[in-house]
Amino acid sequence: MAKSCKGLATELVKCLSESDCVKVENRSIRDCAGEKSPSVSSECVGLRETYFNCKRGQVDMRARIRGNKGY
Repeated sequence: MAKSCKGLATELVKCLSESDCVKVENRSIRDCAGEKSPSVSSECVGLRETYFNCKRGQVDMRARIRGNKGY
């Protein structure tokens, strides 16, 4: 994993592990990250979108030439 997205991934895992989706519903972090559940906070949803955009920027050759724009 590139260094530019590693911090986002860590924050996302930490946020999801503290959410009701994991704590109350006893679901895995992967399950909670993959869908839009009401038990996942809007902060985690925002981190998820930012992380996915960061990863997409690494794959998209046009974005790789321009850079990740601070993600």
